[in-house]
Amino acid sequence: MMGDYSGHGAAPSAGARPATSTGTLPPSIAGLPTADFFDFESLLSVQEQRKLNELRAFLESEIAPYAGQWWEKAEFPEHILPKLAALRLSAPAQRGYTHLFAGLVIAEMTRVDTSIATFFMVHHDLFVESLYDFGSDAQQDRYLDDASNLRTTGAFALTEPDHGSDVAGGMQTTARKVQRAESDGGNYWVINGAKRWIGNGTFCDYMLLWAKDEADGSVLAFIVDATLPGITRSRIENKIALRTVQNADIVLRDVEVAEADRFAGISSFADTNHLLRGSRIMVAWQAVGQQLAAFDVARQYAVERLQFGKPLAKFQLIQQHLVDMLGNAVASMGMMVRIAQLQEGISTDAHGVRHGGADMAQVALAKAYCSARMRETVALGRSILGGNGIVTDYRMAKIFADAEAIYTYEGSYEINSLIVGRAVTGVSAIA
Repeated sequence: MMGDYSGHGAAPSAGARPATSTGTLPPSIAGLPTADFFDFESLLSVQEQRKLNELRAFLESEIAPYAGQWWEKAEFPEHILPKLAALRLSAPAQRGYTHLFAGLVIAEMTRVDTSIATFFMVHHDLFVESLYDFGSDAQQDRYLDDASNLRTTGAFALTEPDHGSDVAGGMQTTARKVQRAESDGGNYWVINGAKRWIGNGTFCDYMLLWAKDEADGSVLAFIVDATLPGITRSRIENKIALRTVQNADIVLRDVEVAEADRFAGISSFADTNHLLRGSRIMVAWQAVGQQLAAFDVARQYAVERLQFGKPLAKFQLIQQHLVDMLGNAVASMGMMVRIAQLQEGISTDAHGVRHGGADMAQVALAKAYCSARMRETVALGRSILGGNGIVTDYRMAKIFADAEAIYTYEGSYEINSLIVGRAVTGVSAIA
């Protein structure tokens, strides 16, 4: 019928509106298996399972009821940061948790709100982890405690307006070293350039900013106070995904950064591989969480929504869609569980060189595969909700839109595929 966009009848029934999915199943599907159909969560220790349930309770009370409003208004809820910090989940592996637990933290956050999970990853998995991995003792003493406890917030400023996938070789932001007497404050760097798509960029206190040394072309990293003179920050508007995340365009004009704030452990772009590998893993876990969310919402809707006198779930095609969604989610989660197991093998030798863990090609395959399955899964979920799948009241529209950001960032599907292709053929098709 023209004008009837629901696809399964005109008026939404009151019981068909999906509740936000967390650790507690709504009454209509209580007793049914969860989206973790193979029970990967049971691989966690009892302590980790309890901590994950603590996170779920926080998400259910503090995030789920409001996430849609924040998304529609494109507002970030800075007021929740103290409560989020109180969970003490910053850089879980640094706190003695397993890599599987760390991944499931991101999956569960994403399951409720992709934007909050993205904020968490940018701050903790990029900014805080970089302090652990590359900061000097003095830098860790100065920044780490406040950052770990969200008294200060951080961003990761790598991507540029004209350079995304090729930023390694095309970086245009520059740093020039200036000699100055210690009595006058010591040596400093003058940074010029621009960064784009910087998550948390509008409100962060500090940025981990990457720039090319004018003297020798090497890539360096700096801890930059985001309020320094010469820095202009503006929010990227009109996004259709991750609207709660405050992505920024950042312009730097003759910004002076002290030598003490140059990252001590970074001397080339190759040093980013450890950080980018870790963040790519977490984005793949986001793809898992997005599929769990889509399944949660679609299944509840199918069970509660009545058409032709019976629940949608009673139709064979709807059950097929749900099974395909579940299969994609379980396959993706299984791949990520193996990645987490590989990450447990990371060790550092006496020279500070890391060994073991999932290599970049394995991580690229995981990100490419999981994000592709995610795209299929959210599309099937949107289809099950018919026209109600394109309004944010039913959550699926938000899940569907946010999936597009996951599909693209931390290496697009195509770039990650080419990384794997290079590994299995010995020939690079990237450049």
